[in-house]
Amino acid sequence: MNLEDLYRLLRNGHVEAQGIVDTVPDPLLVLDQNLYVRTASRAFFTTFKVTRDETIGQHLYELGNQQWDIPELRRLLEEVIPKSTAVVDYEVEHDFPSIGRRTMLVSAHRLFHPDSISRSLLLSIVDATERRQHEAEKDVLLGELRHRMKNLLGLVQAIARQTTAAGHSGEEYRDAFLGRFNALVQAHDAAYSQVGEADLQEVLQRTLEPYSPTGVLVEPGPTVSLTSGQIMSLSLILHELATNGIKYGALSTPTGQIRVHWEVEEASAPSLRLVWQESGGPPVAPPVSSGFGTQLIEFAVSRELGGRVELNYAPAGLVVEIVAPLGSVS
Repeated sequence: MNLEDLYRLLRNGHVEAQGIVDTVPDPLLVLDQNLYVRTASRAFFTTFKVTRDETIGQHLYELGNQQWDIPELRRLLEEVIPKSTAVVDYEVEHDFPSIGRRTMLVSAHRLFHPDSISRSLLLSIVDATERRQHEAEKDVLLGELRHRMKNLLGLVQAIARQTTAAGHSGEEYRDAFLGRFNALVQAHDAAYSQVGEADLQEVLQRTLEPYSPTGVLVEPGPTVSLTSGQIMSLSLILHELATNGIKYGALSTPTGQIRVHWEVEEASAPSLRLVWQESGGPPVAPPVSSGFGTQLIEFAVSRELGGRVELNYAPAGLVVEIVAPLGSVS
């Protein structure tokens, strides 16, 4: 084998090795013992918006705008790695100048050498930002589910207590209770399975009827067409308010009443102003802290309806005012 053949063999080996590195879908760095970059994957350049010339031969902490000079990563490479052969999925959260705040899972392995003398590191990086966001959203949804189930069971208890038993047979009480319970089930089913548009008045009456047929007054108002997403969000809010009304507010007493009315405000774009007003219930005092129900209402109004909500804990009764933009109004 002459020098030309040897060079060709080495070059082909290098190209093949780089091809393997570039095939890895996640960002990858090969560092020498002093943390200088020996090679990097194509995914690294793409993800962090840097070029090969800006990366190869540079110290890790000097890459980009020193975006990898992260205290957590320094500790990993300078304290943890020397004491072990590998670290897997070490979480690093950082603001990267070119791509914003990201949650990275960094894994570091010493490159294998048959004589165990290698001091080079293989640094693989997985962008787990969306995964972490999905996990956080899932936690919120599970918390909401637990909250909704707790409220739903409380509602069933309230319906059982409010269904009059005196002077009625067990069969009559059962029919009365099941009638209200079935109405509640239908309202929940309609709230979470609505497809297409529906009128606001219809949504309000259908959603609030099971809670108290006589204690909730839905006043006539202008025709407002709601999308399925708006229907679900509004139904969630109404269920939350009605549940609180049964447990603590106007619907917890025989004389209590809730008035719901709305108007359409015409400005640069039409918006809905919906008012929930309680009266005749026990004296109202502002809560010491914001519970999950209040947070749920505020989240649904701001994030899902794109509006704002004001909760006024007036002594005479809770007043809730919701203002949200509308798509189509007639």
